[in-house]
Order: sequence, then C-alpha cells, then structure tokens
Amino acid sequence: MWKKRTKKNKDEKIDDSWLLPYADMLTLLLALFIVLFAMSEIDIKKFEQLSFIFQSEFTSGAGVIDQGINIVPEDEPLNLDKQDDKEKENNDEEEENKEAENEVEESELDRLRREEHEELRSIQEELEEYIAKNSLTEEVGTKLTGEGLLITMRTDITFDSGKADVKEEGREIGLKISAFLNMDPPKEIIVSGHADDVPMQNEEFASNWELSTMRAVQFMYILLEGSEINPKWFSARGFSEYRPLVPNDSAENRAINRRVEVLIQPNYKSGEEET
Repeated sequence: MWKKRTKKNKDEKIDDSWLLPYADMLTLLLALFIVLFAMSEIDIKKFEQLSFIFQSEFTSGAGVIDQGINIVPEDEPLNLDKQDDKEKENNDEEEENKEAENEVEESELDRLRREEHEELRSIQEELEEYIAKNSLTEEVGTKLTGEGLLITMRTDITFDSGKADVKEEGREIGLKISAFLNMDPPKEIIVSGHADDVPMQNEEFASNWELSTMRAVQFMYILLEGSEINPKWFSARGFSEYRPLVPNDSAENRAINRRVEVLIQPNYKSGEEET
C-alpha cells in the first residue's frame, strides 16, 4: 500500500501556469522603476511620453512579453535632452538676430542725430557771425540744446513796452533769422513769448498771458514772411512770466526775462542737453 502511494506522487505534475502572469508583473514592475527613475528630472515633453507608455500598457489588455513592446515607442524616442538643446540653440539664434537688428537701428539713429547736430551747429555758427558783425551780442543769443537750436531775442529791440507790434529793428532781425530756416527737409519751428512779472493790464491786453502770446504770434508772422517753409511747420506759444531766465528782482533782470525765443527742432526726439 505504501509503495503504490509513492508511485502516484511521482506521476503527478506541478502546475506552472502562474509563471506567465508572474513574469508579466515583474516586467511591469521593472518598467515602473525605470519610469520613476526617469521622472526624477521630468519636464512637460517627458511627462507626455510617459503618459503614452502607461496608457498603452495598462489599457491594451496584453503583457509586455506577449506583445514584444519596447518601453519607448520607436517613433517617439525619449531623447529629450537633444530636443531641448536644439530649442535652446534656436532661441539663442533668434535673440542674436534681434540684437543685430537693434544695433542696426541704433546706429541709424546715431547717424541721424549726428547729421542733425552738425546742421544745427552750422546754422548756429552763421547766426553767431551775423550777431557779432551787427553788435547784437547783448540783445540776441543762441544755444544748442537737446531740444534743438534756441535763438533768444530781448523784446527791448523787437517790441515797445506793453505792445505786440514788431519794431523795425526787430523786423530786420526776424527776416535775417528766417533766411536760416529754409532747410530740406524742413524742421519744426516754435516761437515762444515771455514776459516779466510786472502785471499787464491796458486797453489791448488784460494780462501777460495775452501779451506774451501775441508777441510770439506777431514775430512768427515775420519769420513766415521771410522764409519759404510751409506754415504747417510753425507754431507759437506764450508763457507769460512763468519761465524766467533770472529772478525778477531788478530792472536789468526783468529786461532779460522779457524775450522772444525761436526754437529750431531736429528731426528726432531727444532730451539730452548739448552745449
């Protein structure tokens, strides 16, 4: 009886059907560890590819061994470092191109500024020669600033006290200045009137606002008469006594503050003051 039982045990076969799912599980665990390792420095593109891997593995209904699937699809290689390097190179190239364009624009602006400065400097030199030749250094002055070429005339030689009609001497100066305004291309010409702080109230003007503004307008008419520039390039404004050159504390200083200014603007915007 003992011998028969031993023989029966030898004839029995062990069931190894569990090995296949067990192998699939081990393979998936290995893939999971590889994925977790790869996710230590993940970015958006890596995450999308890893999502694709999990979706294909857990929704296909077949194991990795049965299907012979690679962890990384052949048509979507997980070589993201090279892709990042390529994108970085493209971005660097775009930045270099933009910098080159900005340098070209800046050099063009510098060239324009230099040409405008030289032209206004030339006009200033000719005006200074005229002023010295006619002994007008006390009444007329020039200054090259960031806004343009500023020509200043004391109203003592251009207007009578409390009046806005240009005197003959002022008319001659205005016509001479107008000859320097014929530039091509034309430039903006701004005529400004300034007064002292003595209150103005007569039959013609109620305040220094009206007086300074009308003096600027009347002198602008003289410039228009002697120049060939389209009037659209001209403008006039009055500042009353609110932009004095020196304190209004003496008769001499008040005479300095009573003035008309002609500003010839360059064909670019700048706030830097020159000499």
